[in-house]
Amino acid sequence: MRRGPFLLGVLVLAGCGGGSPPPHVTPKQPRLPSALTAPWRAQADAVAAALAAGDGCLAQQRATELQNAVIDAVNHHLLPPRFQEPLVGAVSDLKDRITCTPPPPAPVTVEHGRGHEKPHEHGKHGKHGEHGGDD
Repeated sequence: MRRGPFLLGVLVLAGCGGGSPPPHVTPKQPRLPSALTAPWRAQADAVAAALAAGDGCLAQQRATELQNAVIDAVNHHLLPPRFQEPLVGAVSDLKDRITCTPPPPAPVTVEHGRGHEKPHEHGKHGKHGEHGGDD
């Protein structure tokens, strides 16, 4: 799963504002604020690093954090509208494509043998060995 580089590419292109317009036409291109793109780039790199290390659970957790950061920016109107749907879609797709497979639980060892089944009750009936029954 190599969606981290794709997302990073989307962020870089969005931050650059696209291609150069002709000299006579200078429409204002919406840009992503670097205050948003720098942390998102770091988060996307962290997702990619976790995937490269084979830790899908950590990658999924980091992708969820990135998704939450993007959604938070949308909810606070920090993103130009043209970037909202593509970015939310990209981070959601990234998170959904990561598989978290937790390691199997450690085996439980059960000790067998005398003296481990039940603790002896010392001192309850007076002298050791007196249990109140016929021997």
